[in-house]
Amino acid sequence: MNQTALDRSLRPKPLRVAMVVPPWYEVPPPGYGGLEQVCAALVDGLVALGHDVTLFGAGTWTGTSGRYVATDAEVQHDRLGQVLPELVHLARVDQLLSTDSYDVVHDHTTIGPLVAPQRPVPTVATVHGDPAGELGDILRGVRPSVGLVAISHAQRRLVPKLPWAGVVHNGMRADGMPRKSAPGTGPVLWLARFSADKGPDLAIRSCRAAGLPLVLAGKCNEASEQAYFAEVIEPMLGPDVTLVRDPDRETCLELLLAARCMIMPIRWEEPFGMVMIEAMVTGTPVVALNRGAVPELIRSGETGLICDDPAELPAALRAVEALDPARCVAHARTAFSAERMARGYEQVYREWLANPRPVTVARQAASTLFR
Repeated sequence: MNQTALDRSLRPKPLRVAMVVPPWYEVPPPGYGGLEQVCAALVDGLVALGHDVTLFGAGTWTGTSGRYVATDAEVQHDRLGQVLPELVHLARVDQLLSTDSYDVVHDHTTIGPLVAPQRPVPTVATVHGDPAGELGDILRGVRPSVGLVAISHAQRRLVPKLPWAGVVHNGMRADGMPRKSAPGTGPVLWLARFSADKGPDLAIRSCRAAGLPLVLAGKCNEASEQAYFAEVIEPMLGPDVTLVRDPDRETCLELLLAARCMIMPIRWEEPFGMVMIEAMVTGTPVVALNRGAVPELIRSGETGLICDDPAELPAALRAVEALDPARCVAHARTAFSAERMARGYEQVYREWLANPRPVTVARQAASTLFR
């Protein structure tokens, strides 16, 4: 056997992965959808590493390089937050799973970890939300046979006793994305969903105190978002604030490239904050409050500025122009690449499969629950 053949024989066997995403948006999405952007990058990253990946979603199209199976011809974004669409989606997925076809299921849905013990294939599930909130009530009911993956160390620390299988930072596909060669001279950009947790009111106040114009670009199509916008944000608007509601991906990219910086004045323990990576990968630094995963993503003084108090934000917005866009790009493309994320999950899969959990007991408990 020659050296090349020997090296090939010693490589771990490629894995057959069933990637399960929620039925709300396409993968990748045309507009809002951080989870879907991450999953698209992960599928492509795993395929590039030689794994066989089947993506289970809704809608007739995917822009990934994996095999695609749709459980519904229509995406369910109009029913976002309802339980039944996700349950129906998961039931249809589970009917298609078998040990003959897949080695591991990677579930990105909310309810999936609860039904996973009934599957014939081991499951790991990424927690994309706040495990200390209402989602925590679901996660505390997850059986030990299901491995949970945190998207930041900050998220894992919130509830350390959950059955965590590892921590893998989100990544993104950056090939072909434009980047700045010099600091942006445009307005400050706030890009999120309209919610008190995301601090758009703090963004307005901070920019006014700094004497800088602001673009508020946000998702505002759910009832709670519309109510918050009408009651809190709309009365605060003025000529120094440009409003962009429900921007598509192309518009978001244009705004990022034009901005002097992004502001993230969050009021909650943000588990990750994918928009910060999207900003830095274009060369746009981030000014953020020190909450959640912010210090894991931003190198303060290099790719952005981290503030401990909202009163510090105006000065940081003025000082950020001294940061080098190239340092932002290099950090984002290295630390949060699709390949790095894929290798992280590859390790989680193999470690989880090498230490099987009591699936049979979990199945019996789950079946008793629904009698």
